Amino acid sequence: MRYSVQTSSSLAAAVEAAVKRAAVSLLCRQSAEGFWWAHLTADTTLESDYILTQLWLHSPVNGIWDPPTRGKIDRAVASMLARQLEDGGFNIYLHGPSEINASIKAYFALKLAGLSPADSRMERLRTRILEMGGMQAANSYVRINLSLFGLYPRENCATIPPEIILLPFKFIYQMSSWTRAIVIPLSILHAANPNRPVPCGFSVDELCLPGAPVRPAADIHYFSWRNFFLWLDRALKVYERFAPKFIRNHAIKKCADWMIEHFDGSDGLGAIYPSMQYAIMALDVLGYGPEHPLRRQAEAEFNALMVDDDRHGFYMQPCFSPVWDTAIAAYALGESGVAPTSALSRVADWLLKKEVRRKGDWSKKRPHVEPSGWAFEFNNESYPDVDDTAMVLLAFEHARASDQPAQRACARRALDWILAMQGKDGGWAAFDVDNCWSVLSHVPFADHNAMLDPSCPDITGRVLEALISCGVNPEHQAVRRAVRYLLRAQEADGSWYGRWGVNYIYGTFLALRGLRATGMSENEPCIQQALEFIRAYQNQDGGWGESCASYDESRFVPNSSTPSQTAWATLALLAGGDMRSESLYNGIEYLLRTQKPDGAWDEGYSTGTGFPRVFYLCYTEYRNMFPLLALSTYLKRANVLDESSSGMARFTCAGN
Repeated sequence: MRYSVQTSSSLAAAVEAAVKRAAVSLLCRQSAEGFWWAHLTADTTLESDYILTQLWLHSPVNGIWDPPTRGKIDRAVASMLARQLEDGGFNIYLHGPSEINASIKAYFALKLAGLSPADSRMERLRTRILEMGGMQAANSYVRINLSLFGLYPRENCATIPPEIILLPFKFIYQMSSWTRAIVIPLSILHAANPNRPVPCGFSVDELCLPGAPVRPAADIHYFSWRNFFLWLDRALKVYERFAPKFIRNHAIKKCADWMIEHFDGSDGLGAIYPSMQYAIMALDVLGYGPEHPLRRQAEAEFNALMVDDDRHGFYMQPCFSPVWDTAIAAYALGESGVAPTSALSRVADWLLKKEVRRKGDWSKKRPHVEPSGWAFEFNNESYPDVDDTAMVLLAFEHARASDQPAQRACARRALDWILAMQGKDGGWAAFDVDNCWSVLSHVPFADHNAMLDPSCPDITGRVLEALISCGVNPEHQAVRRAVRYLLRAQEADGSWYGRWGVNYIYGTFLALRGLRATGMSENEPCIQQALEFIRAYQNQDGGWGESCASYDESRFVPNSSTPSQTAWATLALLAGGDMRSESLYNGIEYLLRTQKPDGAWDEGYSTGTGFPRVFYLCYTEYRNMFPLLALSTYLKRANVLDESSSGMARFTCAGN
């Protein structure tokens, strides 16, 4: 295909029209207060855990389980069955294969809700579970959940003692923030050793694979951290039988105090589903009855994650994402140049109210830094995160608050906070600094694959872009260290790993934007190699798609094209200085072709990452915000190139 000046001009006109439609569509979903808040969806494990939580809250009477939430449980069951795969199992990302933990959780929940094991859907599910290794192949959290009801031997579960909070070297702060918020309430449950009742005759023994080991075995013939922690786990089980009671009680109190302290200023413990679920259970075993204000608050916040209506059906959200959604939407609209000033002003006013001004867990390693930044959710003051803060600062590039001096002061604080959160390796992580004790990845309850929160290329790239947009000199020491980090982190194929989005396309787009913002030449080998990586994986329809399986394979795994990933790839090409390649034009044309008349796009895959290889997310506005940003960026670059070329032949690309 060969592009001429005329076809390029008509393409630019089409892009301009698409940008206007997309901007209007996005603006229609802005709240009166100024924020955007799109639903965040995940897999059926959330609905399964919701049903498990109802069993905890409403025990069977005389062996019969008839909870007052039966109507919602039935809708949860219908939602889950609608997502059952042909082979009987359940997956953890859209169109992905059956996954053992999601399938076991689903079987438990469906059977508990009343489906007979003889039901053909249950038979297929049970068969698939056994093919994948049965109950013995489940991760530690599935086993722990079932052990709470006596459905799995407690001695075969990972030990999570409350004494973990007493360990030196700020031990709990060496774990990722989300692990910390899960483990603390779970350790309280562990100490209580509950055996909650189940309906008469209920079990899941049929999921155990005959002959398979019931717990990981340590190899005594060689040392490894895995073997060390397996032996330590056995030692802890012995310790628990003889430990002084005053130590255990002291540890439980410390955990309870920590948990309750972290309720303050938050929409639930950690403002994420798993920790909120375990917090309810922990309050229960601590003696907080159903009418206690703390317990009622915890349950209300957990139930607020529920979506249950005729339009969307029933599902549980893993958390809320208003600050994140708002910052990206505002930046994309600002780049488009067509958003009303008043709409962006409302954004800035709302974001100023959401600045975190109290010290959270991050301050354990940065005690003398003034608090600032933004959390992901409406309220989560213990956990502002670097990624959201960088995105808000980028949004401030276009969104001007009613009180400009207050906004400038806020941006200055946030910038200083981000600079203080840079790690020793030169990169940035999400919630903590130097959260990289790799040995912790071998503990028995680390199999959620997110025990740590190390620096990652995607956040580091976004932070670099934000720093430069805020006026930080490219020669600033923090910028230079970050550039060196990204150069070290580049993969052999030219890509960068994406921790918080799927995957190498996401990481590469953000790393390129960060490096180019610092003034790095497009002719540098690292830039050209990254562009070649992007071009190499373009689909025949002109778009890009990457499967969540890329995390399992540690390499790019292609998938059907999606609007969000096509936008990321297009943004990567533009960041690298590509304005003339066939790949770029075909990517732009894919976005134009797939845009709906109302200005939005459809997307049927998971492109957000929670825990790689374990938990994925569907950000339901990614499909609209990032294409708008990509098309707007293209249009701005095209106009600049048009002006600089001064009437010469432009946008010429010789293709095959």
